[in-house]
Amino acid sequence: MDTLIWVLERLWRGFTFDFTRYFLAAGGVYLIVWVLFNKQFAPLKIRKKIPRTRQMVIEFLTSMRTVLIYGFVGFLTFWGIESGVMRYYPDMEEYGTVYYIFSILFMIVAHDAYFYWTHRAMHMRGVMKYIHGEHHKSMNPTPWTAYRFDIFEAASHALFVPLFLLFVPLHHGVIGVFLIHMIIRNAMGHSGYELFPRSWATHPILGWLNLVTHHDMHHANGNYNFGLYFTWWDRICGTEHPDYIARVTKTPGATRANPQGTAEPVHLPAE
Repeated sequence: MDTLIWVLERLWRGFTFDFTRYFLAAGGVYLIVWVLFNKQFAPLKIRKKIPRTRQMVIEFLTSMRTVLIYGFVGFLTFWGIESGVMRYYPDMEEYGTVYYIFSILFMIVAHDAYFYWTHRAMHMRGVMKYIHGEHHKSMNPTPWTAYRFDIFEAASHALFVPLFLLFVPLHHGVIGVFLIHMIIRNAMGHSGYELFPRSWATHPILGWLNLVTHHDMHHANGNYNFGLYFTWWDRICGTEHPDYIARVTKTPGATRANPQGTAEPVHLPAE
């Protein structure tokens, strides 16, 4: 009986935590950008067309399946930690502040690499239809798109944390910061508005950050821009959209090699 209560308690904690995380991040971005300050954010809209309410309802309902999967994986992570399988440490002093900060940054960088390669694999011919097709039904994404996944894709994303914990010791604070960062960046990346300064795209350092337009273009054309937080894998592997710089900076003909663009006008589609 005690075991059953332990299982149910941790399942419930996993589900409620992940629902709250998704709802606050997606709902927060939607409320701020799409509702409360819509007029102020209007110039930052990436596409002219506004997704229908029906699309957003479907996105939210589909996301509840993802919440269940994340919640179940969260339960497995609880079990792994309490059984000693996962490399978790409760006392921050055990590894110190420097390691604490390093582990957050390392986890984010590692997740970006994990996401890029699993995401690219999902786009393989004969695979996408069954594993990644649901997410791309939102060709014009909204903040609620953040969790619109097929079952296998949701499991793939959710498994990163327990897999990482098998090899890297983590404090619960690091896991919390990572999960919050992940869902906020996810919701922002699907917001449909360029929420970062456009000039960052051509900055020698900030240009490595994945702006909202970067992922928005992926939803419009799934052959490019597979990265999550950073642009470096797309640049290294040649999968960054050739019109990304022109689109995000709104400079006709601009490229990374020539951010100033060309004299010849280049059509930058609204969709």
